[in-house]
Amino acid sequence: MHTMNNLAGVDLNLLVVLEALLSERHVSRAAIRLNKSQPAISHALARLRHLLDDPLLVRRPGGLEPTARAMEIAPALAEALDRMRHLLAPAGFDAAKERRTFRLAMSDYGAAVILPALLPLLRTQAPYVDLAVSQASREVMVSQVVDGEIDLAFGVFPGLDASVRSHRLFDERFACLADAASLGGELRMDLPAYLERPHALVDLRPDRLGEVDKALVELGHKRRLCLIIPHWGVAPRLIVGTDLVLTVASRILPAPGNGLCVFNPPFEIPDFQFTQIWHKRRDGDPAHQWLRARLRHLFED
Repeated sequence: MHTMNNLAGVDLNLLVVLEALLSERHVSRAAIRLNKSQPAISHALARLRHLLDDPLLVRRPGGLEPTARAMEIAPALAEALDRMRHLLAPAGFDAAKERRTFRLAMSDYGAAVILPALLPLLRTQAPYVDLAVSQASREVMVSQVVDGEIDLAFGVFPGLDASVRSHRLFDERFACLADAASLGGELRMDLPAYLERPHALVDLRPDRLGEVDKALVELGHKRRLCLIIPHWGVAPRLIVGTDLVLTVASRILPAPGNGLCVFNPPFEIPDFQFTQIWHKRRDGDPAHQWLRARLRHLFED
C-alpha cells in the first residue's frame, strides 16, 4: 500500500487529473478539459489507483462513479489545488486582459435575473472572461460549491454549512399571474377565489413543500396543483387562455398586458433573499473577488 505522506517522486499533475475525473466522471471529457489524450488520462487514473490503493472511479452505465474514498478526498483535493493556483497566480486581477472561465450554477429564474445584467458588464470590462452556466436543485448546487465543481451558485439557500460563504444580492417578493379574461375585469383575487382555482407550480423538486404552500399550510389551507414544471421562463405563457394561477417570484413575471393580469397574493407570503454563495477556499482568489464585487454592485444599484 502506498501513501502520499512523502511527496517525493509523486507527480502532482496526477491530482489535477483526479480533479477533472471527479468533476467530469468521464475519461474523454476529462481529456478534453485538460487538453490531453484519452490514453494519457487512463494511464494517469491507473497510477492514481496504485498510489491511493483504491479504484477511485468505477464504470457504471452513463459514466464513472466515484468510490467512497474518492468522495471523501474530493473537497480536500479541490481546496488544495485552489490554494496552489492562488499561490502561483499573479497578484490582483486585470479584468481587461486576463482570461478566466467561471462556472456558475442557477435556475432559469436566476439566469433571467442575473445574466442580462452581468453579460454586458463582462463584455465591456472583462472581454476574456467566459461563463459556463449549469442548473440544478438547491441541494445539488450547494454540494457542487463544496466539492469545487462550481465557483458561484445563485438562489435561496437556507441553513448553509459554515464552509460556504453567502452574500445577499436582493430581496424578492411573490406575485400572482392569471388570465385577465378569467378574472372578469377584476384586478385582484380574494383567498376563497384563489383556493378554488387550479394552480401552476415551478419547482425542480415537485415533492418539496415550497414557500407558497408553506404559507398556505400555516393558514390551514391547501391549493390544487394541476401543473408542476421545472422551467420558470415558459410558465407565464402557459397561463394565457386558462383558469390557472401562477404564484412566483415577481422579477420573473412579464409586465401586465397581452391578456395577463399581475396582482398581489391574497395572503401573506414572506419575502426571501436571493444570494450568491461560494466556498471559503475561493475567498482569496482575486478574480473571484472581482466577480463577486461586480455582482454586488450591479444589484445594489
